Amino acid sequence: MSSVSPCPVPKEQQPINEYQDLQSSWFFSWGKLDRSAYGYKLFRIWLFGLIITMPIANVSFDWQRQSLYFALAGMGSALFFVALTAAYLYSGWSHVERRLRSESVVYEESGWYDGQTWTKTAEILARDRLLAIHEVTPVIRRIKLTFLALLGTISIGSLIWQIGNLI
Repeated sequence: MSSVSPCPVPKEQQPINEYQDLQSSWFFSWGKLDRSAYGYKLFRIWLFGLIITMPIANVSFDWQRQSLYFALAGMGSALFFVALTAAYLYSGWSHVERRLRSESVVYEESGWYDGQTWTKTAEILARDRLLAIHEVTPVIRRIKLTFLALLGTISIGSLIWQIGNLI
């Protein structure tokens, strides 16, 4: 004899609805784009960063006499904007993943002062965990790979910078 209890969590705070809101949002949907579209979005963020960082690099390095340092400083600093974008993507997707994988849902009925906890039924827990594993985890893995690519790019730039100092 199983009794199915209705979910008391407000609709907008249910993990599955948070996931659907995330994947349909303008910004967070970037994580679910195919690889080339995702890369293109980040490339555009990097180009935007160049608009801001190249004039600053120009103040620090004379682009005619120190072109290597000028280029590395401007292009490397523009990666900061890509890193911020990836960090924000990661925060949203990891939050939803935690809520989908969790056995219980913490929610608020009407405000910050009345927090409640609801334990998911076995069916809802299985559905949410499958969703987390098959839909959310690949997005998080992609964002982590983005951080690794940024780290690699910055490392290579730093190595070139150091070699430039030796020459």
